[in-house]
Amino acid sequence: MVQIFTIGFTKTSAEHFFGRLKDSQSRKLVDVRLNNVSQLAGFAKRDDLRFFTKSLCNMEYSHVPKLAPTKSMLDAYKSKKVDWATYERQFLDLMISRQIEKIKPAELDGCCLLCSEDTPHFCHRRVVAEYLNREWGNVEIIHL
Repeated sequence: MVQIFTIGFTKTSAEHFFGRLKDSQSRKLVDVRLNNVSQLAGFAKRDDLRFFTKSLCNMEYSHVPKLAPTKSMLDAYKSKKVDWATYERQFLDLMISRQIEKIKPAELDGCCLLCSEDTPHFCHRRVVAEYLNREWGNVEIIHL
């Protein structure tokens, strides 16, 4: 069985975020955001995350933009030009075209997918995890 965690960083404190991450015992934080250096990200900017995940959680950090939507897709959703169902379908098509299922399950086993949304319900990290479960089978998804 492959175990994939997911986490978002908005509407939470750094203490709560890193506490949940550490308690999960994930081995790596996998950043699936398109833009991981925005000043709006607060403690969740790329270089800060690399430092904090290693120092506080003893885990690695990597940015995998292959698991992120395109800028045009994200902009259309954020500006409400498309609804969630349309965005999710477009993102599923993108994952299929990128063949993300060819990532070896061992590469993501025990990893935590990071995005900004506070809950997984309307976040692409959930869509990634569920797509991989459909393609690989036997994936336990744990939303932190």
